[in-house]
Amino acid sequence: MGHARAGRPLTGSILRKIIALQTDIAKYGLDLAGVTTTVVDRLPSLTNADGAILEYAENSEMIYRGVSGIAQPLLGLRVARVGSLSGLCVSQRRVLYAQDTETDPRVDRRPCRSVGIRSIVIAPLNHNGTTIGVLKLVSTRTKAFDNRDVRVLEMMSELIAASMYNAARTESSRLYLQATSDALTGLANRALFYDRLGQRASNGRRRQSQFGLLLIDIDGLKAINDRFGHRAGDAVIQETALRIRRIPRKEDTVARLGGDEFGVIIENPSQRADVSSIAERIMMEARLPFRFEGLEIPTSASIGLAYYPDDGTGLNSLIDVADRAMYAFKNGTDRPSAPAA
Repeated sequence: MGHARAGRPLTGSILRKIIALQTDIAKYGLDLAGVTTTVVDRLPSLTNADGAILEYAENSEMIYRGVSGIAQPLLGLRVARVGSLSGLCVSQRRVLYAQDTETDPRVDRRPCRSVGIRSIVIAPLNHNGTTIGVLKLVSTRTKAFDNRDVRVLEMMSELIAASMYNAARTESSRLYLQATSDALTGLANRALFYDRLGQRASNGRRRQSQFGLLLIDIDGLKAINDRFGHRAGDAVIQETALRIRRIPRKEDTVARLGGDEFGVIIENPSQRADVSSIAERIMMEARLPFRFEGLEIPTSASIGLAYYPDDGTGLNSLIDVADRAMYAFKNGTDRPSAPAA
């Protein structure tokens, strides 16, 4: 608790570095990923920080979207706004400073302890009357920050808040689609899929609502590439994506996870049998005849199923159940309708 100590002035050298950073940020335009990476990577060199973190405020959670230095292992972490210094910063909309995370009752100590954070200075990302997240500096030392660090942080938070706000208003832009879509198939990509799956698991725990998870592998894609060429292999991936997308409903998420892997999140099924039925229909679609440049190419897919909450309530446990079920199916020892082990 308390205030940052009096310290060094903003020298001409630091101001020139800040201006150069601001210029680089402006070049990214609506490329929010580029802005985020640039800010968190370069902030520590302008301050006493050992790392920097950018968090989004989404509903009741704070999500670590950009990290650098000692904070790198925290990328993607979600923490409750209530009981965290970040959440308090969002609600109070002012700079906060924790001189020692071990003694400050406002701090969620779990992520701090996991990477050795002992002091924090944090600024809200305010724009047009909206607080959309926080930007913070972290250090392994207690009482690490002074007034100059706070001023640098404030200057950067104002700029990045404007970038985040403008990017959020143009989510349908080409840049947003590139960040969340698979280039080959047009489906959601791995990052978006796992983000939605994590949110769904968190929401399920709060609301006790069911959902289904399907993991899908194209069978024999390497053999197809070896026999017919990689153009044929890409065509099979694209065709499989189209066939999978035909089956689920509009509210369900269909994604390509990479290579020959796909994932589907089935929203609010009334029972496990509904998810099994969708899996069976996808399997049948995957086996339909496929011709590419006059060649008949055999296609099929292996599918693993997990059902929330019967098969687990954690993200990793659900993925593990679906993954094991998929490989059991591939080896001929299970079917999508069978309960997961």
